[in-house]
Amino acid sequence: MANSEKYYINEYAVVDDNVEIGEGTKVWHFSHVQSGAKLGKKCVLGQNVNIGNNVTIGNFVKIQNNVSVYEGVTLEDYVFCGPSMVFTNILDPRSKYPQVGAQYYIKTLVKEGASLGANSTIVCGNTIGRFAMVGAGSVVTKDVPDFALVVGNPARVIGWFSEAGEKLKFDENGFATCSRTGIKYKLENGLVKEVK
Repeated sequence: MANSEKYYINEYAVVDDNVEIGEGTKVWHFSHVQSGAKLGKKCVLGQNVNIGNNVTIGNFVKIQNNVSVYEGVTLEDYVFCGPSMVFTNILDPRSKYPQVGAQYYIKTLVKEGASLGANSTIVCGNTIGRFAMVGAGSVVTKDVPDFALVVGNPARVIGWFSEAGEKLKFDENGFATCSRTGIKYKLENGLVKEVK
């Protein structure tokens, strides 16, 4: 795929045929975007990033060096993937009994604004909630709620973050306000949501 005035592909990157790339997106050296992938606008793919066949990536997504986004993974707008974090797409891999093709892949969804820390691992079949934060080195084995901060192996909720990435401190009535944006949040039944 040739460079366009609308996006940038480094000369050492490989972009297969049948790929959609949004305006302002940058694909840096030694990265590979495979057939059927769709990249939104103003994304940044760092060095040595692999985007699998038929993967959909939203707008304003940043994928740091050495990350592979395998088929079956969907990243919504504003997702951040830290350096060398890992996705999977099969739960019981065997080289002797290969499972090739989309029918074997277990889907993973990373919702808007979520941040996945360096060297974290997202086991397939889980959903990472809106604006959630996965700590560096954590292993996610179940769904992560919106706005949650999870750490450890297996990852567990230890706090809550606002859309803007500010730690939320809830009062006795379960309300918190983001110091950066003024958006109010409510903690109720172990889940956080914005107060409209």
